Amino acid sequence: MNSKEAKPEKSGIRGYTTLEELSKAISTGLSLRDRRMSEEEAMEAAEHIINFFGYNDRVIDNMLEPEDRDSFYTMEDIGVLQTEREETTLFDGREWRIHYWILNIPRIIELANMRINTTKNKSNEEYKIYEEIPDDYWKVAQ
Repeated sequence: MNSKEAKPEKSGIRGYTTLEELSKAISTGLSLRDRRMSEEEAMEAAEHIINFFGYNDRVIDNMLEPEDRDSFYTMEDIGVLQTEREETTLFDGREWRIHYWILNIPRIIELANMRINTTKNKSNEEYKIYEEIPDDYWKVAQ
């Protein structure tokens, strides 16, 4: 294996994602929640997220601005990000909690490869108006 090849993860799942893959995962994840985002918006969201992570798989929460944290919560809702908390005891005996955001690579890969049907099925409610029309109106004049 040369230095340009990524080292395989022990679990068999790769430990990285691409910008395009993350963008597709965001778009698909939002679509599953009946929310839409254009390809350009999904790419901008992916770039925004990747700018925080760089080559790491986690970022510390306290480096986020409130609006960034809001978008991270949305990404957590669709499974692209997840959180983790670490607790440590300070020298004076107080507990200190550190919150992290983690790229959920397996879910990103799953969403990016998912094919969803974007056509919306009409519900029976939309056709009930036809039930109100008497059968006589449906007969063709001869």
